[in-house]
Amino acid sequence: MLFGRLHKNPIQLPVKPVEKWVYTTCGYCSTGCSIEVGVNKAGKAVTARGVETADVNRGKLCLKGIYEFEVFESKNRGVVPLLRKDRSDGFQETSWDEALKKTASEISRVQAIYGRDSFAIVSTGQIYTEEFYTLGKLVRAVIGTNNYDGNTTLCMASAVSGYKRSFGSDGPPGCYDDFEHTGCLLAIGSNLPEQHPIIYYRLKEAYDRRKFPVIVVDPRVTMFAQLADIHLPITPGTDLVLLNAMAHVIIKEGLEDRNYIQTHTNGFEAFNALVDQYSPEVAEPICGISARMIRKVARIYAEAGAAMTIWTMGINQSTHGSDGVVAINNLNLITGNIGKPGGTSLSITGQCNAMGTREFSSCSGLPGYRLLENAEDRAFAADFWGVDAQHFPEKRGLTETDIFPAIERGEIKGLWLIATNPMTSMPNSPKIRKLLEQLEFLVVQDAYADVETAESAHVYFPAALWGEKTGVFTNTERRVNIVRKVVEPPGQAKTDLWIFSQLAKQFERAKNIHFSETPEAVFDEIREASKGRLCDYSGMTHDKIEASRGIQWPCNASQPQGSPRLYADGRFQFEDGKAKLIPLPFVDNNEVPDESYPFWLNTGRLVEHWHTRTKTGKIGNLNKFSPTPFMEINPRTAARLGIQAMEIVRVVSRRDSALVLAQLTERVAEDAIFIPMHYYNCVNRLVLGLLDPYSRQPAYKQSAVRLERVVDQKTAAESILSERTY
Repeated sequence: MLFGRLHKNPIQLPVKPVEKWVYTTCGYCSTGCSIEVGVNKAGKAVTARGVETADVNRGKLCLKGIYEFEVFESKNRGVVPLLRKDRSDGFQETSWDEALKKTASEISRVQAIYGRDSFAIVSTGQIYTEEFYTLGKLVRAVIGTNNYDGNTTLCMASAVSGYKRSFGSDGPPGCYDDFEHTGCLLAIGSNLPEQHPIIYYRLKEAYDRRKFPVIVVDPRVTMFAQLADIHLPITPGTDLVLLNAMAHVIIKEGLEDRNYIQTHTNGFEAFNALVDQYSPEVAEPICGISARMIRKVARIYAEAGAAMTIWTMGINQSTHGSDGVVAINNLNLITGNIGKPGGTSLSITGQCNAMGTREFSSCSGLPGYRLLENAEDRAFAADFWGVDAQHFPEKRGLTETDIFPAIERGEIKGLWLIATNPMTSMPNSPKIRKLLEQLEFLVVQDAYADVETAESAHVYFPAALWGEKTGVFTNTERRVNIVRKVVEPPGQAKTDLWIFSQLAKQFERAKNIHFSETPEAVFDEIREASKGRLCDYSGMTHDKIEASRGIQWPCNASQPQGSPRLYADGRFQFEDGKAKLIPLPFVDNNEVPDESYPFWLNTGRLVEHWHTRTKTGKIGNLNKFSPTPFMEINPRTAARLGIQAMEIVRVVSRRDSALVLAQLTERVAEDAIFIPMHYYNCVNRLVLGLLDPYSRQPAYKQSAVRLERVVDQKTAAESILSERTY
C-alpha cells in the first residue's frame, strides 16, 4: 500500500492577467527579498512573485511578501494634507503649500522662543536611503536641531553600539552565504522562522546539506528552538553571563585562536581576567543553563573551524543589549571567527531599511558613518553641503527614548514624526499619549491617516508608500537593492523625498543649499559622499543594482561587484586597525518576578504581522490569522490559576494592565508568558523599558507581571474589540 500523494499539488495563487512585472524589494523586514509585482492593463497591482535569480530569496517569499501588493488598496490611506489650529478642533483639508508653510513657520517659532534643540525629529527604518539622506541634510544643515533620531533605536541601537565598541564602526561583518560555510551556528534571542522566514530558509537549505550543529538560546521554546540541535532555555536577561562563561571555557581549555588574538585584537589580558570569574559553575544558577551544557556548547563552538553567531531583539531589547552584542563579538574574536567564510557575528536587522538610516540619515552623526565628534567629518559635510561647519553640534543629541522624557521636562516643545508610531511602539504607551498632547506643535508624516499618533497632531502629511516611489534599501547583509515605482500614490500623497525637499524651500537659510529632487540625483550625491568610506556606494548605480539583484557594500572601483564580508584582512576601524576585547561584568538590574508579580513577560513578532499592524492589520490575508491580542501561557500555570483556553485574562504590571486571550502552549515556561508586540494599547502598556546605558535602547524583554481572571468575559471582549479595528 502506498501512503501520501502520488503527485504533489503545491499551493498556487489564482492566476491574474498581468500586463507587466515591476522589479522591487520587499518593504517589511531586513531580509531584503527581491519581488516582482504584477500590474494589469488598468495600472493596478494584482499579484506578486519572488525573483528566482536574486541570491537573497531565490524565488521564495514569506506571507507578508506574497501579499505585499495588497497594501496599495488598503484602507485609510492619507490622500490630502490636514491641518488644525488646536487639538480641540477637527482636522481640515488644506493644500500642500499651506501645510508646508505652517510647519516651517511653527518650527521657526518654537526654535526662536526655546532654542533650536527644542524641536525634535523622529524618523523610521522604512523609507528609502535617498530620502534618509535628504532628511539628514534638511535636519543637520537647515533646521539645525540636534535632537534627531530614528525609531531604529527601538530595535537595532544595541547592535550598532556593540559593533562600534568592538570594531570601531557600525556595519554587520557577515552575510547569508556564511550559512553555506559555517561549522556551527549559535542563535541568541532570534526566532528566524517567524521573524525572518527567508533567512531561515537560507539557513535550513545549508543545514540540510551539511548538518552542522545549530544551538538556539531563548527563554521560550520558539519554532527555531524546536528545530535546533540544542536549545538553551536561558533565564531572561542573563545572556552576558552565558557568553562570559563560554569564553571562560574556551580560554581555560586552550581552544582560543591565540594567533588571531595577538595579531588583530587589543585588551586580551583584562578580558581574560574578567571571564576567569565566570566559570560554568558560577554561571549556572544565574543563567539557568547547567555547567555541563555550557562546557559542551563552548567546545562545539570553538572546535567548529568556522562558527557564527546571529541574534535579533532577544539581545538588543535588553538593559544589557549593547554588552550582549560586545560579548558576542568577544566570543567570535577569541575564536578567530570574524571576516572569514562561515565565521561572523551577524545581527539580523529589524526594518527593511534600518541599515540605510544607519548609513546615511545623519541621525547619530553625518553621512557615511561620519561622526559629529570628529572635526574632519564635520568639515567634510560642511563643504559637501555648502554650510558653515560651526553649524554642526560637536556630539549627537538625544535618542528617541530620551526625546520623550525631554518633552515631559518641557525641554522639547515641537516634534516631527516620520513613518513611526510611538503611540503603539514605545514602552508605557499611555504616558506617550500624554506627552504628545503636551507639545505645542506636532506634525505626523505617514502613509495612513488613521495612524494613532495622528490623533494628537496639528499637521498631517500624507506620504507615498513602498512601491509608489523609487529608491534603495540596505538589508541585513549590507546588500543595497532597489524598489522601483509600481503604482502612483493615491490622491495628493507625495513621496517622502518630495516632502523633505519642498519643506527645505520654506527656510531662508536653505536658499544656498542644493536639494536634489529625483532619487537618481540624490543617489549620485550618496555615491560621492560615501567614496572611500566603509559603506562605500561609489561603484553602484540604480540600474546596476537592479541588474545584479542587489550589491553589498563596500562597492567601488577596486570591488566593482561589492563585498560579501567586512574585516577579511583583519583590519578594523580603530586607528591601530585592531578590534577591542572588552571585559563585561554582569550587573543584574532587570525587573524580575516576585510575589506580587510572579511571571516573566516576554514580547516578540508574529510571522503574519509587522510592527504596529499599520499595514498588515489592513490586509485580510494576513490579519485573519491573529486579529486579536493574545498571550501564550503554560497549560499547568493556566490550570493552577483556573484559566481556560481562549478566555480573556487581565495582565497587570507595575505600569498598567492589558486584556488578552489565553492561548495554552508548552512553548513558554510555567513562570512566563509571551505576548506579541503588534497590538495597539496592549503589551507596551505593561513593559518597563529600562534603557541600555550605551545604546539607549529599551528593554522590552524583561518585565514582571501578574495574571487576573476576568469574570465578565463579554464586557472584556467588547473592550478588546473596541480598541482598534482595521
